[in-house]
Amino acid sequence: MNRPYYGWFVVAAAFTLMFVGFGAAYSFAAFFAAFQSEFGASRANVSLVFSVAAFLWFTLGAPGGMLADRFGPRRVCFVGVVCLVAAPLLASAAHSVEALYLTYSIGIGIGVGLTYVPSVGAVQPWFVHNRAFASGLAIAGIGAGNFLVPLVATWLIALFGWRTAYQLLALAVLLLAGAAALAIDDDPARHGAPGSARTERASLPGATLGEALRSEPFWLLYGSSVLVCVGLFVPMVHLATYAQDAGYSEAQGVALVSLIGLGSLLGRFTIGGIADRVGRQPSLAVMYLGLGLMLILWWLTTTYWVLVVFALLFGVFYGGFVALAPTILMDLYGPRAVSGIIGVLYTGPGLGTLVGPPLAGAAFDAFGSYDAPVLTAAALSFAGAGLVWVLIRRARAPAAA
Repeated sequence: MNRPYYGWFVVAAAFTLMFVGFGAAYSFAAFFAAFQSEFGASRANVSLVFSVAAFLWFTLGAPGGMLADRFGPRRVCFVGVVCLVAAPLLASAAHSVEALYLTYSIGIGIGVGLTYVPSVGAVQPWFVHNRAFASGLAIAGIGAGNFLVPLVATWLIALFGWRTAYQLLALAVLLLAGAAALAIDDDPARHGAPGSARTERASLPGATLGEALRSEPFWLLYGSSVLVCVGLFVPMVHLATYAQDAGYSEAQGVALVSLIGLGSLLGRFTIGGIADRVGRQPSLAVMYLGLGLMLILWWLTTTYWVLVVFALLFGVFYGGFVALAPTILMDLYGPRAVSGIIGVLYTGPGLGTLVGPPLAGAAFDAFGSYDAPVLTAAALSFAGAGLVWVLIRRARAPAAA
């Protein structure tokens, strides 16, 4: 009897790590109103709790990826899981927004940073022709966590209060993510599959991290990700309160954030397979254009069913973007230092995310409206698509010459 291909177990483990880590992160929308009420904080200050966490996980993706390249993803992911457990557990005892910065923001930021990139990178060596599809399945954990965990958190907060809800979340993270960290592996040879052993990493084909950082395609991708991610997480943080401002219930607002997760789940499952056939870089440009168009749709409406459409489609384009980025880097630079290269690229989204949600909250605090930040985010998404188009044109230029 043939053994199941272990690469799919790696996909499942990566899915679970991202489900748990990003579920804990994106459940922030369910806690937003409780934090405002309990601590008497402005929307800008509460938004910064999430943005600091996101900035850390994107920034720490680079050292996390390099550590995974050197020591293997299992050890690195296990340390990340410890941080993911500590974050909600310590945050449950917070008595100020500043304490949330020190507990939730730092714990979630480090935890996701040490699990996300290493687990994405671990999937890459197991697949060739179906690499984008496998990556999409693994990264679908982010969408699944975004969809389910905020809804569960809302239910737990209603039953037990936000502090107990965080304690229960810590227990779930320990059980699920701990098991997944033990299963993750990026060495096919260890399981009898084709591929080079980890000790032969330096002899793998492809570019070193330094070579990638000296190339123009990397910086075009980097710049596009910074621009797009200024607005990418604004709905994750502010859409629930936007809906409440429009007269809908807190549960309806959080449901919209969960629908972004559902759309993201669909995008991660479907876009990768399509991109494998039609081209990954053009597909990325389409994702950026779609995000910009959806932000304009959000700006135009307060009608709930239209907000539902916005949330679902925004999620699809967001999920497609996240699924495509690692595979494009693998196409460009090969497997030799893929985790480190992915990690450095993700510092770009970290910069955008650090800016976007707090400025959106500050704009609302000052003017009572999200118009300016949403329209600015849409324009930056279109600019990001333009940079990807430049990348595509530069790649085609030698063939046309």
